[in-house]
Amino acid sequence: METPVLTLHDINAKLELLLASMLVSKSVLSFEEAALYLGFAESYLYKLTSSQQIPFYKPLGKKLFFKREELDTWRLQNRTKTIEEINTAASDHVVSVKGGV
Repeated sequence: METPVLTLHDINAKLELLLASMLVSKSVLSFEEAALYLGFAESYLYKLTSSQQIPFYKPLGKKLFFKREELDTWRLQNRTKTIEEINTAASDHVVSVKGGV
């Protein structure tokens, strides 16, 4: 029986999955962990923190920390409505306008 050969890409992908599963169990993430958890480059996460576009904590004035739950909430903001939701809202509006006349 032959052992399958893993490429460096395969090993890296498995490592990232393992790290991601570990991060899900943590409630507070370091800067590096938050970047990995969100799938962002550290430079982009730094840009978001410096422009105060993402919630973070700086308990000692230097190192940044993030609550995983807040990152999930932040990531899911600005939801786009489905076509069905838009059509329903439009129909409701038309009915309310016609009914109010």
